[in-house]
Amino acid sequence: MKNRKYIYLIVISSIVISLTSYQGAKVIALPPPEDIPEEILRTEIILAARSPIDGKPLSAAEYAQLQAQLQQAPPPKLNSKIRENIFLLRLRKALFQLFPFLDTLI
Repeated sequence: MKNRKYIYLIVISSIVISLTSYQGAKVIALPPPEDIPEEILRTEIILAARSPIDGKPLSAAEYAQLQAQLQQAPPPKLNSKIRENIFLLRLRKALFQLFPFLDTLI
């Protein structure tokens, strides 16, 4: 009697587990319905752009005009001392990420 109940419990629980895991796998395998396929996104013509200077939205004509202006007269370069300081600050930040215990020594 005990063995029969134990076998029934094993069979029922295995059926329930197999059914629930199978339905979950079906749902996970499908992309969301609002997701646009990559093939369509690759062929899409982009009509809006952002300014590389300040990030404001531009039309395609304004973006082309800005690119032409930047090629004719590039933006002024920073002072070499300022560029060196920025490089050293970025290097310091990277070192602190790799070696966090250095922050306690300073």
